[in-house]
Amino acid sequence: MKFLHTADWQIGRVYGFEGESDDHDPAAAMAQARYDAVVRIAGLATSEQVDAVLVAGDVFDKQALSDHSLRRLINAMAGYSGRWILLPGNHDAALAESVWSRLQRLAVLPANIELTLETRVMEYADAGFAILPAPLTQRQTHDDLTEWFDTAETTEGLIRIGLAHGSVAGILAEEIDSPNPIGADRAAQARLDYLALGDWHGTRQIDARTWYSGTPEQDRFKDNDPGNVLLVEIDAPGALPRVTPKRVGRFRWRAQGVEINGSSDVEQLREQLQGLNDTDVVRLHVQGLVDFASSEQLRMLCEEARARAHVFESDLGELRLEPTAADLAAMQVDGALAEVVDELRDMQEQGDQAAVANEALKLLFDLIRREGAGA
Repeated sequence: MKFLHTADWQIGRVYGFEGESDDHDPAAAMAQARYDAVVRIAGLATSEQVDAVLVAGDVFDKQALSDHSLRRLINAMAGYSGRWILLPGNHDAALAESVWSRLQRLAVLPANIELTLETRVMEYADAGFAILPAPLTQRQTHDDLTEWFDTAETTEGLIRIGLAHGSVAGILAEEIDSPNPIGADRAAQARLDYLALGDWHGTRQIDARTWYSGTPEQDRFKDNDPGNVLLVEIDAPGALPRVTPKRVGRFRWRAQGVEINGSSDVEQLREQLQGLNDTDVVRLHVQGLVDFASSEQLRMLCEEARARAHVFESDLGELRLEPTAADLAAMQVDGALAEVVDELRDMQEQGDQAAVANEALKLLFDLIRREGAGA
């Protein structure tokens, strides 16, 4: 058997970014990218001639999506005519009234798209496999919904595949463990050939038969190998799966922290940001100590990067402005204005007022730069 394992499409996710302009709406483009990722998954499934595409939960980001959004997703899946098997997750749980019930009422589901809305063995004798799904019927549960896998009977000779959405107990970082637990030894206990998981947005192997595929389109600043689907091949029941990550994501998210202490550091940062393009989503945190010239260089560099990247957010709140005597002379800072500058610089040494004083200095020098000291 050969199939694609994917999860956490989060269709309908809303983003909030700075940088929207008359001709650039970064949030809208990233929402569209989630549909585009599904189109690429369909193309990959067709080219690899897989037996099925398994989607391990959170197909949708929320229940309240428009009919238009639901139809768009079905259209995005049209490039693969084989089996799609979709599982509800915590964002799109199979409630009595849910995005799934609305999707069924629209009557737009083709025969090759199957929903796993209840716990039952789903056998596909023609393709040689059986699916054991654990759909979430509420957003959070403290019960392990995969326990029934252990006693589920499947026809001899079929490859057993578990499909679930939640957090493997004791494996992932404690702070991200969800209230939807999954036993760490479930694949072994349930005699599964493969356990396809969703919820963790990065690609991660738990054991030889248990994987998180991660989201196919990165959606947060985490370096956990997102943007993939998994191509899984299993030769026969009991054989170990061969798992190959396949990148389908477009955007690259990166959070970066740098320390700037002069023009040479600014130039080094410029070189690092030269390769940015419209697929980059960057959050830059800058700290350090700069004079006025370096501060101006950094400001211009951030403007250039913002125009180059899809999203570029910069946090300069911890960058301290320390004007030199030459800076003050060049800007004709003297008299009462010089006293204000000296007072603000003294305040920079006081922990409880340092941030406000630093920001005030930046605003003051920006005003002087634009309007002149006389203003």
